[in-house]
Amino acid sequence: MAYWLFKSEAEAWSWDDQVARGEAGQEWDGVRNYQARNNMRLMKPGDLGFFYHSQAEKAVVGVVEVIAVAHPDSTTEDARWECVDIRAVAPFPKPVTLEACKAEPRLAGMVLVNNTRLSVQPVSEAEWRVVCEMGGYKG
Repeated sequence: MAYWLFKSEAEAWSWDDQVARGEAGQEWDGVRNYQARNNMRLMKPGDLGFFYHSQAEKAVVGVVEVIAVAHPDSTTEDARWECVDIRAVAPFPKPVTLEACKAEPRLAGMVLVNNTRLSVQPVSEAEWRVVCEMGGYKG
């Protein structure tokens, strides 16, 4: 299993929006960055990801699961853009802020800490465990 982080502006697509999609999940569409797209191409069903609210909150607020491999993004006819489908798994008991991640020495190498602009990014297994610990997530 691999681990990921999916960033979204809460005003555009929030954790509550994701939860409302239920088991059917939702395309993680609209990504127009080659590195983020390439990360999605590496994903497999069953991989887990952090759902991160960017902009105002800047915090990990939940866990999602990849439920479909990369496929054409339905929001464009441009064949370069692909996306995966994800479903909500569980909220974080305590959101983990970017500030808290930056203050945690064990996360010094985390992509989120060093490249806050990348919308879909890998998370190492060790980083996954640390962030889950910080957020009180036992899943």
